[in-house]
Amino acid sequence: MTLRPHRLLAWYGDDFTGSTDVMEVVSLQGIPAVLFLEKPSEEALARFAGYRAFGLAGSSRSQSPQWMDAHLPGVFEWMRGLGAALSHYKVCSTFDSSPETGSIGRALEIGARIFRVPWVPIVVGAPALRRYTAFGHLFATSDGAVKRIDRHPMARHPVTPMLEADLRLHLARQTDRRVALMSLLDLASADPEARMDEVSRDNPDAVLFDVLDEASLRTVGRLLWGRAFAVGSSGVEYALAAHWQLPPLAKPQLQPADRIVVLSGSCSPVTGRQIREAERRGFASIRVDPLHPVLDAAAVQALKAGRSAVIYTAAGPEDQLPAFAPRENLGRELGRMLAQVLEETGVRRVIVAGGDTSSHAGGMLQIDALTFICPLAPGAPLCRAWSSHAGRDGIEIVFKGGQCGNDDFFCQVRGDR
Repeated sequence: MTLRPHRLLAWYGDDFTGSTDVMEVVSLQGIPAVLFLEKPSEEALARFAGYRAFGLAGSSRSQSPQWMDAHLPGVFEWMRGLGAALSHYKVCSTFDSSPETGSIGRALEIGARIFRVPWVPIVVGAPALRRYTAFGHLFATSDGAVKRIDRHPMARHPVTPMLEADLRLHLARQTDRRVALMSLLDLASADPEARMDEVSRDNPDAVLFDVLDEASLRTVGRLLWGRAFAVGSSGVEYALAAHWQLPPLAKPQLQPADRIVVLSGSCSPVTGRQIREAERRGFASIRVDPLHPVLDAAAVQALKAGRSAVIYTAAGPEDQLPAFAPRENLGRELGRMLAQVLEETGVRRVIVAGGDTSSHAGGMLQIDALTFICPLAPGAPLCRAWSSHAGRDGIEIVFKGGQCGNDDFFCQVRGDR
């Protein structure tokens, strides 16, 4: 399939981990993609003039609707000005959000206004990430079993617990905009385009698309292509890739690193297991107080001695930060701590674990942009950092969501055989 125009995609990620997830999907399609950590200048854009997909990593997942009202219009205007075929407000594939924090409903309202679209497509299911939507309900895999999202560990998220699996009911708490459904039966009908026309004639403000498997994903991609603005997970890009059917790209191979440093603010049980496995495999393990994070000299000493290290605030959901604690401030303090570690040790490969942590800590690292190096686990690629700071330019970094990766993920990133 021939793809036009030159600029295919613009996206804004509501956290850093989700932003790199999109870059991974399109890069593996052979489409040059760059992710900026701040809105780029014309000079910065010119540096990546030959690229076809442009992202902006954000933090709206942990922000209020008032913050979104102040910041997202400018972001969406910038995206619209790029002239890409599709602009995407990227959210986590677990769709965790609330009326007070990370409101996807409010972002949808702002995007619909800026892009002047009659209705907004919503795509959340992504089989590659083991996320599925069926008849409007979201399911996700945990511990090898597919669970309704309100029976998944995300139901215990410390800020935005997912207590409702029906995404239309979930959104109804965040917006009064009417959300219609293109169900699996609609997608499998003899004429999905005609069925979508019928759904849109009822004047919805948004349409949620089910995604269960490759067949439904491909149909959604066909229906999505040509729309100006969409909301959803990287299921948006997976659907487009399934529709485009571009020649497969040979996957770049990971080169081993002598040592890495992991900074984790995640409370996920998955990350907890990864910390324990890294300890078993020889990583120095340093816990910091989440209420008063101060760098322990042991981490610097271990890294200078050639060991890898994990610096963490929680070992699992039972160990999570108190509800009253300021998570944004914690993320920034952890970011300052990581910057200090990099300055003192010269480590060149880094993992930041946790969606909120990645957004706030990543912003403290003086990184201008990221490009894709190679895949690791779906949604958590290894990236190359571009920076005007000599010590940061060229470092390799993974922004990992709490639920991403196998138990040995940290060891995998180090390049263990």
